[in-house]
Amino acid sequence: MYPKVILKLIEDFQQLPGIGEKTAERLALHVVTKMPKDVIETFSKDLKDSIEDLTLCQSCHMITDQDICPICLDASRDKTLMVVAEAKDVISLEKMNTYHGYYHVLGGLIDFSRGITDDQLNIDSLSQRLKQYDELIIATNSTVEGELTATYIKTLYEDQPLDISRLAYGLPVGTDFKYADAQTLAKAVENRKKY
Repeated sequence: MYPKVILKLIEDFQQLPGIGEKTAERLALHVVTKMPKDVIETFSKDLKDSIEDLTLCQSCHMITDQDICPICLDASRDKTLMVVAEAKDVISLEKMNTYHGYYHVLGGLIDFSRGITDDQLNIDSLSQRLKQYDELIIATNSTVEGELTATYIKTLYEDQPLDISRLAYGLPVGTDFKYADAQTLAKAVENRKKY
């Protein structure tokens, strides 16, 4: 029904997270029928530049256009190191503007079902960095993979002379108890703090 070029464009869009066949089709048709040629060329150049110009920070593994990212170069930050799974986690935490320490991006989580082990994560470089910090904050998801990775990291470094903490999980602000599931309520009780 579609020319091969459009079919290929639809396939390309479907590779993006959260984009199904219908959305990919809509995006592809929008690009070829509604977007001006100069906008498409700029978009294409931006994609090409992102491949050529972006790299991972040699220290924390965050996406950057420099050898060392601006966060790692900022000497005014707190001497805490927060371990996260992905670069997008750093971006989310930085947007909150409440944490002012450093980060370490693992590049994923341990997931035996997909064949991802600790050897494939940035754990060796984490070990090398720990001497510079007073606290290690483990900020992985509360999924099975996130909990497994957090437990593994805690076990690795619990004998080190630094504080190890884990992000608290529980009830979101404004939540009514009747809408919370049992696991969320259990985490809220477990992570309670003195009032």
